[in-house]
Amino acid sequence: MLVENGEWIMRGVDWGHPECIHTIKELEDYVEDIGFLPLFANGVEGFSLEEWTDPLVWWSGDDSCDPWQWREIIARKGKIAYGKFFDKKAGFISLKWFPYFANARRDGYDFDTLYQDGKADRREKLIMDFYMDEAEDGSIIWKDTDILSTELKKAAGFGKNKEKNYPGIMTNLQMNTYLVISDFVRRTSKKGEQYGMAVSIPKPPEKLWGYDFVTSAYDESPSDSWQRIYDHVLELYENADEKQVIKLIGKKA
Repeated sequence: MLVENGEWIMRGVDWGHPECIHTIKELEDYVEDIGFLPLFANGVEGFSLEEWTDPLVWWSGDDSCDPWQWREIIARKGKIAYGKFFDKKAGFISLKWFPYFANARRDGYDFDTLYQDGKADRREKLIMDFYMDEAEDGSIIWKDTDILSTELKKAAGFGKNKEKNYPGIMTNLQMNTYLVISDFVRRTSKKGEQYGMAVSIPKPPEKLWGYDFVTSAYDESPSDSWQRIYDHVLELYENADEKQVIKLIGKKA
C-alpha cells in the first residue's frame, strides 16, 4: 500500500487481468509455486499478494474473493505459514521453504538455547513461556496453548505501567520464526455475539508441524539458507534492487 495525500492507495490489477488472483485456491497454488509471498507491496515490484489482486475486493468481507479474509483461512488450514515474516510485515511461506527461513532467521538457535546464551530479550521469554515446558530430561515440551494475542498480552505482563512494546516483541518472534499465526477469531460478547476485528492466535511452528520438520534445514549453515532465499528472490525478480531484497528478507546471519 502507498500513502498519497494522507490516503492509503492499494496497488493491484483489474479483476479481468489474466494474472489476477481471484480465489484462495489460486493464492495457495501461487505460494506453493513461488515459495513465499509478502501480503502487501514492498520494495520488490510484483512481489506481493496486493499487486496481483483487484483492489476493489479487499475488505469486502466475502471469503470467496477478499484477500484480507484469505489470510485468516490460510492460517487456520495450517498448510502454509502465515505471520510477520518480511521486513516486520505479514506474508506467507510454503512449508517447503519454511525450514530454510527458520534456519536463516534463528541462526541455528532453538528459543531455549537462544535465551540461555543471552541472545533473546527477557520479554520474549515471558511470551514463549506460555508455549514451552521442560521435561525431566531437559527437552522441550510444546504446550497445546490456544490463547488470543490480546489475552497473551495481559497474561505475559504487558500493558500500562507494565512490560512495554508487546507488538514489537511479537513481531520479532514471528520474524525469527519462533511464532506463527495459527488462526484468527472474533471476540464474543456476553450475549454470545461476535464483534470487532478478528484477533490472531499465535503458536510455535514446532507445535503445528513438529520439531523435526521445523529444524530440518539445520544441517546446512544459516548463511547458506539465507543465500538460498536471497538467490530465489533474485531468480524470480531479476531486476529487483538487491538492497530492497535484503531489507525484505533480513540480513545474512
